[in-house]
Amino acid sequence: MKIGLLGLPNSGKTTIFNALTKSEAEVTAYASNKAEPNIAIVEVGDERITRLSHMYKSKKTTYATIEMVDFVGFSEDTSRGEDFSNAQMSLVKNMDALALVVRNFTDDLMESPTPVADIETMDSELILSDMIGTENRIERIKWNFKRGKMTNKLQFEERILRKIQKELNNSRHVSELSFNSEEEKVISGFQFATKKPFFVILNSSEENFGRDNELMAKIEEKYKTIEFAGKFEMELSHLCDEKEACLFMEDIGIKESARDRLTRFAYEMLGYISFITVGTDEVRAWTIHDGNTALEAAETIHSDLARGFIRAECFSYNELIDCGSEKGVRDKGHFRLEGKDYIIKDGDILNIRFNV
Repeated sequence: MKIGLLGLPNSGKTTIFNALTKSEAEVTAYASNKAEPNIAIVEVGDERITRLSHMYKSKKTTYATIEMVDFVGFSEDTSRGEDFSNAQMSLVKNMDALALVVRNFTDDLMESPTPVADIETMDSELILSDMIGTENRIERIKWNFKRGKMTNKLQFEERILRKIQKELNNSRHVSELSFNSEEEKVISGFQFATKKPFFVILNSSEENFGRDNELMAKIEEKYKTIEFAGKFEMELSHLCDEKEACLFMEDIGIKESARDRLTRFAYEMLGYISFITVGTDEVRAWTIHDGNTALEAAETIHSDLARGFIRAECFSYNELIDCGSEKGVRDKGHFRLEGKDYIIKDGDILNIRFNV
């Protein structure tokens, strides 16, 4: 899973990135638009994987991961290339989700925070970016028509793009449209920014963290929102003493680390779950979409497992813990053989039988 952090200059976006990833990226690194994005991989905290690793005495433990990408500061005219290079915008469009970081703290050198207006600015720029891409493609199709290349495929594509163009012109996201499977195939290559899941990270000061319910409610009318005390939580992430960090967190009502809160939030918002493979060699968490089948889970592990799929040996993490061992799972009748259409549940432990 890849999550891109977008924010206006001085929104504390890189501070949030550091808090989530325990990185030490320079928070003033984006004085120039030539700066490269900050990228880090964070593990998805999962007590189940830790416990299973001890139970199986595995040589290797692999948690699910999220790639966090901290982009150059967003601003008006970003869509026209004033701040973002084409390469950066292409990278934005390759994200699985976009997080809009908005400032909710005061600073002597800045005006009072305007989080709602900041969200609208970034939202408008992303819509405009998709509009420009759509219009450019429509113009190329029209040029092909003039040259006598009026194929059924191009006509079909133009109809879909006109439909999208109308939506964008009304300041709505591509995600608000419904597409059939054939239409999805045509537009998949465009990677529309406004077709991606969006959520807001409200970057608050230590003093107002958790105290602005009215603002949170207003933002949540349109976007899923999570709040961090960015600067405070960045400092916490660099503390070596976990007990000391927990005491500081309790002082302002933070129950979990920024990383754990964000990863759980992202999984729930994007509809992801984890299934698990176990053994003495490795215990590993695998990320799939809620609703995926056993065949799709096998494909996630390796294409050969999907190609030669026979059955999935399956039981749940909770059943294993309750029974104490795989033998106990079998003895109590919880061990199952499932076909390729079985819908995977969060916490399922799988072993794929296959023959290639």
